[in-house]
This record gives sequence, structure tokens and C-alpha cells, in this order.
Amino acid sequence: MRTLMIKTHEAWLEMLMAGSMSRTENRQTLLDFSDILFRHFTWIEHEFICRNETYNYDRDAIPVKVTRLGDILKNITVRLNEIDLQLLSTEDKALTERISSDIRYMTGVLHHMKDETVTAFSMQRKFPDITLTQEATDALTLFLFEETYKEYELIMIYNYLKAHSEDAYLNRIFQILIDESFFHLKSFCDMSAKMGILAVPRVVMKELYQIEDVTQFLRDGIDEEFAAKEECRKLSEAVAKDSPELEKFFDFINNQENYHIALMEDALKHFLKKTNV
Repeated sequence: MRTLMIKTHEAWLEMLMAGSMSRTENRQTLLDFSDILFRHFTWIEHEFICRNETYNYDRDAIPVKVTRLGDILKNITVRLNEIDLQLLSTEDKALTERISSDIRYMTGVLHHMKDETVTAFSMQRKFPDITLTQEATDALTLFLFEETYKEYELIMIYNYLKAHSEDAYLNRIFQILIDESFFHLKSFCDMSAKMGILAVPRVVMKELYQIEDVTQFLRDGIDEEFAAKEECRKLSEAVAKDSPELEKFFDFINNQENYHIALMEDALKHFLKKTNV
């Protein structure tokens, strides 16, 4: 089961990276497949919880640097076939059949997918059709490296909290925050690929998601959201002269953080009331 969970985690991220590096009609199909694999991941996680078995989100390194999309699609196909073999370890036969059926379809689609040249690892640090100053380029590069990991980290944290909570009110908030982080993660991966600096986020330490003090986590999280807003504001200012389009995008992300803060404040109030703190 642990191998199954690790391989599914890796396949989800590898498929997401493949979707990010594609510049053709392949892109949406690959991103849709990555969403399906993430659902598989959460369903396998639920089986661990039902069995009352301990687990974490550790995984191996995922090599994704390729010059042709077909190369990473072959790697993903191998990983998916490994997952199919590991399904024998699951007790939920309905889940086993669902995942196996999905894998058969996905591997068939990947096999017939049109190949394309990949430029997501060129390290050119140039945004298509936009000329940025060196200062703006450096600021955008640093932001994408940091925030790509941060959004992945938040997905892992909120997913773990949601998986271990039976509070429908809190789980609604956690799910919204997961969905929002997915949008940000996909957006930042797409921008990284366009600049030739795409990279797989590093592994999240278990101490960050296996949270004992939820109230302190939410308080710290609110502070981090305010910090994220400030980073978006700075980046918006840095690219404003060169690209009104990028300026508007980062203002858009900045304004989304306002609702994230409101949701986390709401979650904190609810949790404090629930625990009579």
C-alpha cells in the first residue's frame, strides 16, 4: 500500500509537469489526467485511514527534464503500469477496478498522443512576447521557484487536514483552499515552463502537514497569506512597466489572497468555538 501511494503521488506530479510543458492540445488532456491521479491519491489515503495505518507524503525524486514530450509520456506509462501491479495490495475492490480502468484508458491515450518539442527546461528566462528588465526577470524567477513549492505544500497540508477531519464546515474551507492552490500551482508551472525554468516542487516535510496545533497553524497561515500578498504586490510593481498583462495577473492573484485570509479567519473562529478555546 505504501508503494502504491508513493507511485500514485509521483505519477500525479509527473503528469502535471507533462501538462505544464506541453504547448499543444495535449496540455489539457494531461492536466485532466493529473487531476484524476490526485483523486486516486486521496482515495488510497482514505484506505490508510480506514485501516488505521500510519503514512506520510514522502516520495522519490521525479526526473522530468526532457527535450521531447514523448520521453516523459513513456516514463509516465511505466509508472502507471507499476501502479496497476501494486493494486493487489488494496482491500477495496471497487477502488481497485476504478483505478485500474482509469490507468488502462490513460495509457492508451498517452500511447497515441502526438509528440512535441519541449522547451520548459531551456533556462532562457524569457517570457513569450514580453521583454522584461533584468530586475523584473530575476524577481519573477525567484517568485515562481518559491511560490510553486508553496502552493504544492499548501495542497499537501490542507489535503492532510481534510483527510483527518470529520468537520464538514472546516472541510468545505479546506477544499476551497486546495482548489485555489491547484489553480495557482498550475498557473505558476505554466509560467515557469514558458520561461524555461520548470521544476518539480521539493518533498514536503511531514512536520509541516502532520499538525498537532491547528489553531497555531491557522494563525501562522493567515500571516503567511499576508506575506504572499506583499510578494504579489512587489512583483506586480516590478513587471508593471514591461507588461501590463503580467501586472494585472499578479494583482488578480493578490486579490484572491484576500478571500483566502477571510476563509482561514473563519476556520480559526469555528475551530476555537468547537474546542471552547
